[in-house]
Amino acid sequence: MEATVPELPEPSSAAGSATASSAPRSLAEALRARDDASLAALLHARPDLLGPVPGDITQLATRAGTRASVVRALDRLDRFALQTAEALAVAPDPCPYPVLESLLAGEHGSASGSREDNGARAELPRAVATLRDQALVWGDDERLRLVRTARELLAPAAGRPSPTGLGPTVAEATAGMSPTRIQEIVAAAGLPATHDPVSAVKALTGLFTDPERMSALLDEAPAEAHQVLGRLVWGPPYGEVTPNPTPPVRWLRDRGLLLPASARTVVLPREVALHLRGGLAHRATEPLAPAVPADREHRPQLVDANAAGQALAALATVEELVKSWEHTGPPVLRAGGLSVRDLKRTAATLDATEPAAAFWVELAYAAGLLASDGEADERYAPTPAFDDWVELPPAERWSVLAEAWLAATRTAGLVGDQDAKGRTLSALGPELDRSAAPEIRRRVLDLLAALPEGASADADTLLARLDWERPVRGTSVLRARLARWTLTEAEVLGVTGRGALATHGRALLEHRDPAPLLAPLFPEPVDHVLLQADLTAVAPGPLRRGLGDVLAVLADVESKGGATVYRFTPGSVRRALDSGRTASDLHAFLAEHSITPVPQPLAYLIDDVARRHGHLRVGVASSYVRCDDDGMLNEILADRRSAGLGLRRLAPTVLAAQAEPGALLDGLRAMGYAPAAESPTGDVVVTRADAHRTPARSAPVPVPDGPPVPDTTLLGAAVRAIRAGDLAATAVRKEPAAATVVPGELPRTSAAETLATVQAAALTGSAVWIGYVNADGAASQRVIAPVRVEGGFVTGYDHTADEVRTYALHRITGVAELAEEHM
Repeated sequence: MEATVPELPEPSSAAGSATASSAPRSLAEALRARDDASLAALLHARPDLLGPVPGDITQLATRAGTRASVVRALDRLDRFALQTAEALAVAPDPCPYPVLESLLAGEHGSASGSREDNGARAELPRAVATLRDQALVWGDDERLRLVRTARELLAPAAGRPSPTGLGPTVAEATAGMSPTRIQEIVAAAGLPATHDPVSAVKALTGLFTDPERMSALLDEAPAEAHQVLGRLVWGPPYGEVTPNPTPPVRWLRDRGLLLPASARTVVLPREVALHLRGGLAHRATEPLAPAVPADREHRPQLVDANAAGQALAALATVEELVKSWEHTGPPVLRAGGLSVRDLKRTAATLDATEPAAAFWVELAYAAGLLASDGEADERYAPTPAFDDWVELPPAERWSVLAEAWLAATRTAGLVGDQDAKGRTLSALGPELDRSAAPEIRRRVLDLLAALPEGASADADTLLARLDWERPVRGTSVLRARLARWTLTEAEVLGVTGRGALATHGRALLEHRDPAPLLAPLFPEPVDHVLLQADLTAVAPGPLRRGLGDVLAVLADVESKGGATVYRFTPGSVRRALDSGRTASDLHAFLAEHSITPVPQPLAYLIDDVARRHGHLRVGVASSYVRCDDDGMLNEILADRRSAGLGLRRLAPTVLAAQAEPGALLDGLRAMGYAPAAESPTGDVVVTRADAHRTPARSAPVPVPDGPPVPDTTLLGAAVRAIRAGDLAATAVRKEPAAATVVPGELPRTSAAETLATVQAAALTGSAVWIGYVNADGAASQRVIAPVRVEGGFVTGYDHTADEVRTYALHRITGVAELAEEHM
């Protein structure tokens, strides 16, 4: 098998020397040669470089090479750009473009070295341009250089195998080997002896990179030796050996085809692996993003209608959830969050699974509709924003929820998982933020938006595409889970319908108001119900707010859907009477809002409950029962179920009780009676509970994934500041004869020399370079054109800041005239 990676050519002509001399010699020089648009693109792609704004190009280059910044940049590369960086990490430094191309696509015209054309050769310029734009690679095509930190992160090491599966070079693997042993390997490989280990290693490297000689050497190897090499060639390149290795392993080790990595470990040198691979750095390159084809196609109108139905159900669910917490919300755990028992109770209230209930709870919290009340006995309760939210039109209410969901970093799907310490993550708990969630949600919706209207995609193809776009090391599992949760949540929220992005979902993604698109899809609220003889009422659509609120007190919801079914029970009617309504009020309400006659069984139910409601009166004695019907009191006393209430007769119409009034009310109702609470003045107490609200609360702020992306204004200002600082740092100066010059520091001039120099510059209109220390003690270099010098201050145009400024003369540490060609 022939190797396909040529040795690094050495410039031998004057033209080659000129090219090398004109090429940038550092990352700072490469950045300095960029135009403003390119610098702005770099800062936009890597916003961490702006914290704070670098003082000049040198600072920018230094910051771009720090480990934390490089790791972030590598993590945001697509798979092929990352594979290109990995190939550069194992290539010669610097690396010519043809060498890099052969590592990724195979060598042109070599049957043994070329792989089937999968687009790697055509896509390589884009990948290299991406790395250059990100300041991870610099230099021209003759001398491509991967920044040192990236090479350290991606290059093979004993404790950290390379993503390419390659091992160390011959030079690296023999670094600690004795000269005698190196000479033995050289002799066994059929090479002439050398005078020193360096030349011996160079000769061995030359053998392993020479296709013809390497093929001849391998032709002599035993068949079992080829099997050993086959197990190591694509990595990992390390293998264990016994103190007395088998003949095939000994044959490979004697000739340097396997080199010792430790007492019991051998490694396949990089040059040998590349020859066996045909010069390829990866077993399989992925230059092209996996396609996301349409899986199913539906009529767009059907998708929008389906999504609108889900959106309407989402509004009802969130409203029901928040209202169920407005009287006695669940307590806040000591560590924060909702207990498992309260989550189960909430799921039962919503008739949903616990994961679904966690999603609705987190959504209401993200939208600012729920929060903790901050009391001593801290509980969750609706916020004042909920009262404003329920008054909005339905489409606008949905927009609030959808926008909160799209931007939220809190991840409901994690509820029930365990953290690093083995603690269960709870809904509304403090450990649910995942900064990557908004980006993944938006990217999943972007991929759906790229499909034809009404088309859905297969979840596995979406995940494959996301994995190619961000092959993040160590977090791919979480990203896959976030993507699947996005598809599920978007469907139940109504952003998608039947798996396809709805029209209003597309508007949400494009930062347009989705409410005008969604409003026509919602049915108009109805102001009537259909009463039926089986003590039920059917709401043929969403009810108007006043009607819905009253009916929710008078009846219990039996089933939900396109039409909601309410059931009237003695308990629900008593609840309405307890709220202060009379039987005549209830009859009038039903007659007004039913398009069918009030059924006789329902009228009888209301009258029967109302007749018994308040016939018994409960007050404070500890408590007492008062009734004008002496026979009813005798019946209560004779009932064995009343024994626990501690009742005794005080008068023919009064019973005293040891139980508290609330317990007495519940006990009598459990016995089948309908007592009413009585105030100290003898009036019936309306037992409607007041809705509890938290103090004003702000919705939780999403946890950002690194620094925010700068806008155009900030980018322009940052580029100008960097250019100006670079001008001051690199300006060619004429040093004053009396100046004290210390390399790397500002030259020092006396006060008299400083004054004379700036006065002369003001008279001639020339620019000077100054060192300045501000009131905070921060030193900087400035290039200014003085126009006025008086009162201990110099006023002039500051080229560094691009504005007119005034500087105190006593804070100028030194001054120098610019060289004539830079004035």
